[in-house]
Amino acid sequence: MVTFTKMHGLGNDYICINCLENILAENKLPQIARYMCNRNFGVGADGLILVQESTVADIKMRIFNKDGSEAEMCGNGIRCFAKYIYDNRIIDKQSISIETKAGVKVVRLKVLNGEVQEVEVDMGRPIFDDIKNISVQNNYRIPISVNIKVDDTRFIGNYVSMGNPHLVIFVNNVENIDIEKYGPAIENMKCFQNKINVEFVQCLGRNTLKIRTWERGVGETYACGTGSCASFCIAYYKGICSSYVKAILRGGELKLNYNKQNGHIIMSGIATKVYDGNISI
Repeated sequence: MVTFTKMHGLGNDYICINCLENILAENKLPQIARYMCNRNFGVGADGLILVQESTVADIKMRIFNKDGSEAEMCGNGIRCFAKYIYDNRIIDKQSISIETKAGVKVVRLKVLNGEVQEVEVDMGRPIFDDIKNISVQNNYRIPISVNIKVDDTRFIGNYVSMGNPHLVIFVNNVENIDIEKYGPAIENMKCFQNKINVEFVQCLGRNTLKIRTWERGVGETYACGTGSCASFCIAYYKGICSSYVKAILRGGELKLNYNKQNGHIIMSGIATKVYDGNISI
């Protein structure tokens, strides 16, 4: 039996397991993720989050998508992770360094009467020239512009990495986008060597972005932290928003801020515990 906690960040839900106490076979982790994230036969979630020891930070986070693929980073997931390790006193402090496949991230917890009210994450600098995930010829613009055609519809998107790859596409109305059609078609295009997360973004003013995300290996989610940061980066680069925005997602809102001193993106939002449980794997 494995003990777990079900959590979500604005509806983007995760299963958290403390691997300091629960021993999981490394070669079985993709299979375990697929089983536990299955909403019909398992617990049900967008991803599986593992707590492990780190030699370079206070603690290590690993995250697997529901299809069993391992992700480099997740903005909503890291907020859930931070609340989980604080609530369970795995790390008993309010500023925590977390090792991820996208590097070490620093989170700060806003705590009131012992309860985590909000999690602030330094998401680091956006990477515009991370070309290991994309093969586009004869394009020397940064951020990389990608011209895409799906059936009879053409999109122009911009590539950016927040530790994981994103393609940001601005549209007039995100509600009119057939994301079930266009999301997987773009995710699996051959030019994206490790597949891609796709953001459809509508600008509602200098301080507000409305975003829908198709996550690789998952599908459309209620929220995407790295996707929100990626959308904000491109919008700010293009000059269509200010250095502080509210991102409106299907599951709620995130606050995003550009630190002009170091070029880092600061993301703030809530994380919510749903329940504890045990499952046989």
